[in-house]
Amino acid sequence: MSQLPRRDFLTLAALAGLAGCAPVERRLAAGRPSDRPNILFIMSDDHAAHAISAYGSRINQTPNLDRLAREGMRFDNCFVTNAICAPSRACILTGKFSHRNGHRTNADTFDGSQITFPKLLQSAGYETILIGKWHLVSDPTGFDYWNILPGQGEYHNPRMIEMGERVRCEGYVTDILTDMAMDYLERKRDRNRPFCMMLHHKAPHRAWEPDDKHAGLYADRDVPLPETFDDDWSGRASPAANTTMTIEHDLVTADTKGDPPEGLSPQERKRWKYQRYIKDYLRCVASVDENVGRLLDYLKRSGLLDDTLVVYTSDQGFFLGDHGWFDKRFMYEESLRMPLLVRYPRLIEPGSACDALVQNTDFAPTFLALAGVAAPTDMQGRSLVPLLSGATPADWRRSVYYHFYEYPAVHSVRRHYGVRTRRYKLIHFYHQMDEWELFDLEKDPHELHSVYGDPAYAAIQAELKAELTRLQRELGETEIDTGFVSHPDFDVAYDVEIARSGEGYVLTGRPHGFALKKTARPLRERVRLACNLRSERTEGLQNGLLALGATSDAANLLKCGVYIGAGDYVILHGAFGGREEDLVRLPVDFDKDKTFDVIVQVDLLRREVALSVDGRTLSAPLSKRWSEVNYYGYAVFNAKTRFGPMALEGR
Repeated sequence: MSQLPRRDFLTLAALAGLAGCAPVERRLAAGRPSDRPNILFIMSDDHAAHAISAYGSRINQTPNLDRLAREGMRFDNCFVTNAICAPSRACILTGKFSHRNGHRTNADTFDGSQITFPKLLQSAGYETILIGKWHLVSDPTGFDYWNILPGQGEYHNPRMIEMGERVRCEGYVTDILTDMAMDYLERKRDRNRPFCMMLHHKAPHRAWEPDDKHAGLYADRDVPLPETFDDDWSGRASPAANTTMTIEHDLVTADTKGDPPEGLSPQERKRWKYQRYIKDYLRCVASVDENVGRLLDYLKRSGLLDDTLVVYTSDQGFFLGDHGWFDKRFMYEESLRMPLLVRYPRLIEPGSACDALVQNTDFAPTFLALAGVAAPTDMQGRSLVPLLSGATPADWRRSVYYHFYEYPAVHSVRRHYGVRTRRYKLIHFYHQMDEWELFDLEKDPHELHSVYGDPAYAAIQAELKAELTRLQRELGETEIDTGFVSHPDFDVAYDVEIARSGEGYVLTGRPHGFALKKTARPLRERVRLACNLRSERTEGLQNGLLALGATSDAANLLKCGVYIGAGDYVILHGAFGGREEDLVRLPVDFDKDKTFDVIVQVDLLRREVALSVDGRTLSAPLSKRWSEVNYYGYAVFNAKTRFGPMALEGR
């Protein structure tokens, strides 16, 4: 067994003992070590519950996953705490929410020195094995053996990292990982110890590449469209309409494995893209399902099946054309909900279902409880063992907390947090904005019409806000970075450092940001801004832009100026890192160390904008039908830019 660092060993030793265990856990812990179950934790990537027939899928059949449900328990209300790949995995490993384990986004690196359930099981005598997708950047810790896919991994002939050594494997990734798992259990495991194996599939993650065996599935029929396929997002806050994960616009040729035929209408193109996407997605799911069956058959042949807790889940849900989207991230149901199927006949009544509210932070304390190991007091999840035995404790949670942090980033989903109860869901989009949504899931299960601000829901709204505050305090997330900056000279400043420089300012983006002043009165006809700017750095894609808008929301700002590092004059509309529309771009040879004189003129009546830089002018139509301009100022991205005083004229 690999050696733990001394500080981890001391921490683990301090956690020994069974104080605080519930009655079921105490009975399990009182047994002999040989009575402890093996643990096989199978996790796929982006497999939505509504693509499993045990959950009532309308679009596919999953007979082997259905077998798990038939022989075990199906959890109908299992929710992710942060619907994105790496943060979900960190929550599962640590039993802590993202703000506590430090892994908020896919760009973070997991701190492998912290306590995880594999480390605790290893210390308690379990053999711990990890095979498949890891996606946490740092090397795995707490495992006797690990063999992982680097990054997102590859579907065909994948590269892998086995205990630090890079190897290339021949074949299809889902088959390969399953073969590795069975080979380890058959030939390499220590038969004197229980095992905990984490088998993490790449499939069915984008770009959905099926194997040859399943490539012909659905070739002779169309997959039914989801009910919300043509959602126009009109009944919600603005983030729903400003993502970059639509079937219609954001699936690319690599996703659809080709371009649509000529002559299709926009609606026909959207449906063509959906069919190409969803069929490959379901073909990847079919391979996962088949390999789960192979593994269950192996456990049965080897006499291990009934002594092994078998768990199937996914790192979060996924949009399968629902609301016109693919991907995840949002707190809406299709993304929030995780499948969770658990088989262990020594504890679970076959064919049972549980509708209690559970989260992925509950997995770690559950595995520990079944192994007779006390969970650390700072784990924020709760053992599911009572639920597995058919008893829901009277004090079980009545709500779940969610927080998504990764913006600006791919797919342009704004940062938000929220609370879900059995019937209601309250969501707050807070970064660069302050927008709320409230859904009555009983009356509006597809979440098409927010009732936030509806007087009929005033009492419910107040209760949910109070519950949200309670959860944040209980979980220790009371300081949330809104990105907004306080400065006496600006009415709105976001994600930027501001320093006075003579009569002007130096703005440093973190990595992007803006600082805006409010006009003395609304300007409804013409606006003219003039300013000079100079980069304080000479490397990379720095820029200096003048910004204006009807509101101060970055998603609706018009930004005009100079991309200093790229050598462009630009007129842009939208948010950095969000849905940003390139209205016009003019490549120019210029001295990037010079000071630029910039003039922006907007004609609201004609809906035109013109940018002049050092006497050269480019123009474009306004992409938004603004009736007035109320904010103006500066914007930067990955830059430290010196701006002179701004001259504003308008009426």
